[in-house]
Amino acid sequence: MNECTVSLDDIRLASARIRPLARVTPLLEATDISGDVTPARPLFLKCENLQRSGAFKIRGAANMMLQLDPGDRARGVITFSSGNHGIAMSLAAKLLGVPAVVVMPTTAPAVKVDAARALGAEIIVHGTTTLERKARTEAEAASRGLTIVPPFDHAWIVAGQGTIGLEILEQCRDVTAVYVPCSGGGMLAGIATAVKCLNPDVRVIGVEPVGASRMAQSLCAGHPVTLDRVGGIADGLLAIRPGDITFRHIAAAADEIVAVDDQEIAQAVGWVFRHARLVVEPSGAAGVAAVLSRREASWSRDGITTSLEAGGPVVAVLSGGNVEPAAFGRYILSGTGTRD
Repeated sequence: MNECTVSLDDIRLASARIRPLARVTPLLEATDISGDVTPARPLFLKCENLQRSGAFKIRGAANMMLQLDPGDRARGVITFSSGNHGIAMSLAAKLLGVPAVVVMPTTAPAVKVDAARALGAEIIVHGTTTLERKARTEAEAASRGLTIVPPFDHAWIVAGQGTIGLEILEQCRDVTAVYVPCSGGGMLAGIATAVKCLNPDVRVIGVEPVGASRMAQSLCAGHPVTLDRVGGIADGLLAIRPGDITFRHIAAAADEIVAVDDQEIAQAVGWVFRHARLVVEPSGAAGVAAVLSRREASWSRDGITTSLEAGGPVVAVLSGGNVEPAAFGRYILSGTGTRD
């Protein structure tokens, strides 16, 4: 994987660097995978919903901010985010004592906007797509002398998210497959790089919504593809285009991409609550949705979809737990839901 920007050493250094700001999250066994396929494989949940800030994003944000020039960091940081990365950067900024600005979409859940604001960040609401937020962020950064901490497409961000992969292999040494929610691709790129460098036999599967299948389409095309529109209840998985850096890592290291629909995601939110007593947002439940639905791969490096009929343990990353209470209630009661 010498064409990749981020190495295993980068991820290991990030793991040590971020320890003061990010938690080592637990890996919990939910139960045997339920359904009509037997024998079932044990399912473990990597609980990034229990991470500081309620999602995995603090890992990448902390890794980047701790490496900034002290003078640049002191002038302030800015990012564009649908929610969780903005919260994470705001938390890291508060802990490091620096100003933070977050550009969020008009469709961002109130629970995420309020969380970033409560951490002291200035909130700018602008547009609905990643590209619109990115353009506003670049303009604000240029006019105000702020440093951009991007949500996924930066080597330091990818290395920070890759620390999840190190922890999974330490916590479950016989893991055979890891399911990772995917939007812009920072977490999938980092985890795939870490896991494949340490154990190439473990399959790494990215999971995206049917209504935002940019990664599968990009991998099939051989280059990043920009979607005309995206939609679905998983608000954290609605980037319209993969990052350039993340695409290269995923193309080099991931095994499959699976797409799940809103009903499957909502049912997974309820399943996690019932079987593990955990609160997870729709974006964070996408990996579990893929495991439970047994969807065929929408892209696969070797033309194979990972079998869940028999074998060793499977890990699904619960990437976040920042969910609107009313929406969460609908998901766990009915197994379906619509976006607020």
